[in-house]
Amino acid sequence: MTELSDIQTDTACPSCSDSSAPATDGRRTMLSLLPMAGHTRGKRSAVTCALKCDSACAKPAPNTSDNGYFRDIAGKALSRRHALGLAGAGAVALAVGSSGLAAAASPLEAGLAAGHGHGHGGRTKLPFKPISAVAATEDSFVVPQGYTWEPIIRWGDPILPGGVPFDVNNQSAEMQALAWGYNNDYTDVIVTNKAGTKALLCCNNEYVNPDIMFPPDLDATEQLRISMAAHGFGIVELERSAPGEKWSYVPSAPKNRRITASTPFEITGPAAGSDLVKTAADPTGTVALGTIGNCAGGTTPWGTILSGEENFNGYFRANGTSAEEKRYGLTDAASTYGWEAIEPRFDARSADYANEPNRFGYIVEIDPTDPTSTPRKHTMLGRLKHEGANVVIAKNRKVVAYTGDDERFDYLYKFVSKGKYNPNNRKKNLDLLTEGNLYVARFHGDSPATEIDGTGTLPSDGRFDGYGQWVPLVVDGRSKVAGMSVEEVLVFTRLAADKAGATKMDRCEDVEPSPKTGKVYVACTNNSQRGTTGKAGVDEANPRSTNRDGHVIEITEDDGDHTSRIFRWNIVIVAGDPSVNESTYFAGYPQDKVSPISCPDNLAFDSEGNLWISTDGQPSSIQKADGLFKVPLEGRERGHVQQFLAVPRDAETCGPVIHDRDGSVFVAVQHPGEDGTWESQNSLFPDYVDGTPGKGEFAGPRPSVVQVLKK
Repeated sequence: MTELSDIQTDTACPSCSDSSAPATDGRRTMLSLLPMAGHTRGKRSAVTCALKCDSACAKPAPNTSDNGYFRDIAGKALSRRHALGLAGAGAVALAVGSSGLAAAASPLEAGLAAGHGHGHGGRTKLPFKPISAVAATEDSFVVPQGYTWEPIIRWGDPILPGGVPFDVNNQSAEMQALAWGYNNDYTDVIVTNKAGTKALLCCNNEYVNPDIMFPPDLDATEQLRISMAAHGFGIVELERSAPGEKWSYVPSAPKNRRITASTPFEITGPAAGSDLVKTAADPTGTVALGTIGNCAGGTTPWGTILSGEENFNGYFRANGTSAEEKRYGLTDAASTYGWEAIEPRFDARSADYANEPNRFGYIVEIDPTDPTSTPRKHTMLGRLKHEGANVVIAKNRKVVAYTGDDERFDYLYKFVSKGKYNPNNRKKNLDLLTEGNLYVARFHGDSPATEIDGTGTLPSDGRFDGYGQWVPLVVDGRSKVAGMSVEEVLVFTRLAADKAGATKMDRCEDVEPSPKTGKVYVACTNNSQRGTTGKAGVDEANPRSTNRDGHVIEITEDDGDHTSRIFRWNIVIVAGDPSVNESTYFAGYPQDKVSPISCPDNLAFDSEGNLWISTDGQPSSIQKADGLFKVPLEGRERGHVQQFLAVPRDAETCGPVIHDRDGSVFVAVQHPGEDGTWESQNSLFPDYVDGTPGKGEFAGPRPSVVQVLKK
């Protein structure tokens, strides 16, 4: 979920071809992990950059295409009439890379999420007085007056039969595979009985930090094996005495499950069985081992979990010479964690495993109700650094999934299923993501180019807005990208989108449709290289140069139809701290009355239709802790950002879940104490044990899923 973009230039960071190689004792020194040291801003840690995204901002952005912003209508605003006129001009297939348009011809499925009816100007079942911004150095979890918090589950808590209570000094890969994984991200709590006393907690485990997890005397090979077992996904059963009371997890419950970097996955869709995904270990190209770098996700109307494989490139050592490898950030440097030392498949330089990286970077689907089911990787949604995916049901009952590519200057995508959703046929619904059409977004502003000057100053019409189109990549089983087969489009999706002339975005992270209005919200986290020398310049959808604070885009599909090929859009939040940064905007709400917010990341909704935003790098202008913020989207309160909670030292806020009807909010607290070492831990969250490593309880951080409750 994080690629720190707060670096001055691509060449400012020191580089070392061996920067991520394991130290001789099997552990990494801090110096070998910090190509971003001295180049981060705000509270972002260079350690997080190294472990989470392979220090992506210390390297050139992989997108070197020149498609840029759609400028073929030279200096002219694209009106709605013009857009629809072009769209209707024929149902002519888009000539990829040209300036032509093509288009085909919702209210959301009832019960998809929070509730019924429409949001009302900030009304909420979770009233609170916004907290003040918390110093990034503070090691505490802060909630509003009238609320309390406690962890539901922590790294290392046993969840499967045979698991034992966590003992940081007696770790093994076998025990980790039976316990909750590290660094939770996407989270959902699915209530499973009418009484509201039982639920399933589903959560990604994105990455690990060996320097604060393992005692120095732990065998180096065992560290690697534990790290693999701590990745992936976790499912646990929850129980409580009554709605509104706290949840507790149930150890060894029947539906509890861990999915790791070694769990078999079925590869689905048109690229399954392709030569592009075959390896010596899997000559059929249909079974991939494990899921890694799992970031945000989504929950489908049929009750499965979607999880995005994001920064997978850092797990492989490759030749790094082909256009395909370069476009995905694969290099000949040692991998971030050095797993190639124990599993040859992570060394893609060999002919046997040259295609192994092609088996990662997908949306995976997991059925939390069936612990014996085989999870799947859906090639039909394309291969990229998926932040996550979220599904809505269109007017014609087709399934539409939105997903973003979390890299500087990459793109926003939409999938439309071939089949239709049937609420009475779950078995059929499980195949809806295996076949359909894939599109990428192209944005058009409606203001003169001279008014988009990179400062963040609003154009004369008072807002950043315009129209856009969903450009086809694969439609009805056929490639719409010249010179690329369907399999190539789905395995090398970034290259296909380059050819299609998609709009380069400022890191599309979470993409969430509102369950109340059907509008779609895109969190663009940041991109400090926007408008710098040799990089894409500003456009109305990405209007700030060196955009360190990010923005949130609101998309309205034409006629409310999520299968439409035309949409309207506007920027609802231009983030930052208004007290030090005048180029902020909060849908017209007074700047001096909002909570400062920077680097929007994960999104969620409550039952009244309010948007909730978790941050990752908050804010860049001053050292403040990351948090969770509520933002009304309608009425007089539209744009009124209010901070609900703050997370501990070095942590980011992930996976917000808003169950406002029973007074609950859930968040995953990721990488607390990231800048510490085994000998000098930097956080004691969540147990705040005062002790010495090696004696008694672990006096260090444990990433956790936290529940916040009304007192």
